[in-house]
Amino acid sequence: MIDHRLNVLVSAYACHPAPTVEAFPGEAILGWHFVKQISQSHNVQVMTRSFNRPALEERLRNKEIEGIVFHYLDLPDWLNRAMRHQHYGVRLYYFFWQVLAGRYARHLHRTEKFDLFHQVTFSNDWMPSFAGPALPIPFIWGPIGGGQRVPKPLMRILSARERHRERMRVALQRVWRATPFRKKCARNAAAILVCNRETGENFRGQEAKIWQFPVNGISSGHLSPAPTVLSTEEKPRLTILYAGRLDGIKGLPLGLQAFSWHLETYPDSSLEIVGEGPELVSLQRLAKSLKVEDKVRFVPWLPREEVIRRMTTCDVFLFPSLRDGGGAVVVEAMASGRPVICLDVGGPGFHVQPEWGIKIAPREPKAVSADMAKALNMLSSDGEMRLRLGQAARRRAEEYYLWERLGERTQQIYSSVLDAWERY
Repeated sequence: MIDHRLNVLVSAYACHPAPTVEAFPGEAILGWHFVKQISQSHNVQVMTRSFNRPALEERLRNKEIEGIVFHYLDLPDWLNRAMRHQHYGVRLYYFFWQVLAGRYARHLHRTEKFDLFHQVTFSNDWMPSFAGPALPIPFIWGPIGGGQRVPKPLMRILSARERHRERMRVALQRVWRATPFRKKCARNAAAILVCNRETGENFRGQEAKIWQFPVNGISSGHLSPAPTVLSTEEKPRLTILYAGRLDGIKGLPLGLQAFSWHLETYPDSSLEIVGEGPELVSLQRLAKSLKVEDKVRFVPWLPREEVIRRMTTCDVFLFPSLRDGGGAVVVEAMASGRPVICLDVGGPGFHVQPEWGIKIAPREPKAVSADMAKALNMLSSDGEMRLRLGQAARRRAEEYYLWERLGERTQQIYSSVLDAWERY
């Protein structure tokens, strides 16, 4: 293990302790917690964008973080204004920002002599880092996702517009992965941290560098206070919860169909759907057409703390997303001691294992809904199974997903990379 403080340069375009939608919340939380954890053991300098500056400077003044130097980089404001409202404009702006960060990192390294460079956010596998390959020091890339995609059999549940957008997304990512910049980035990385199986498959020939690493973590305060104690009796009334955006990619039509079939055996169960998004009206119509509207409650988006509170009072967390790269709510449900039902794809497929949840194979839509209904019925009829899965889920969250645990794993990766670098 490393026995001294390294001089580490981090690129975290998104890095914010209390992000809004504009601050890319999932990415920003990841960047913030990674920077905090790395700074516990090393001297850290961070390249990020000026949008994050007020919040980060406030944390420095309050001594919530110490010993971190932030460098705020921005492209011309006219470029930001031109791109920020375009569908792919944010990614294109980020590409040019990475070019700027690469030049700045080379300049900074000449005086600071960093031991290691870590590219943290954005966490995708198809957008290259320009700083990593340009510096003569070990380069850690990730954790990253991006390889997940909607399984072909389930594309049909999307609208025509969503199918087109998904195909365009996959095609454009293939183009980016084929660029010499991205190829050089993968080739030069000393370690590549991936958050799901599909992303790892995009690094053929680089398997020795791959480390499994989630993009989602939790704070100790979000663990349920004690191992959850649930009734081990048959439960004729399940309280089922979903939380997340209401868009086609989340696969909620599959969940609603499964719920309607579950009600045939357990008619007193209920489903609460927390979130907002463009599919709200169509989902309400679907619930009505399935004749389950009196058993489904749509709740506008709630603060994170309230969502977690509801997780601790539900029986099952249902998350039928078709291609989430991370799936933070799945980890939060596990930390609340609740069994999770999800598809075996992307981040949820990485988080959930049979010991603490139920994963559904991505097959034809009716088969998927039937499997979900079967899972709900099992959890209703088998109280011991509910208790076992819930308690194991909480243990997994505590042992693996606490930010402190992820910080320790980062230390292990740094040590392994530097040992290999010295031998080389």
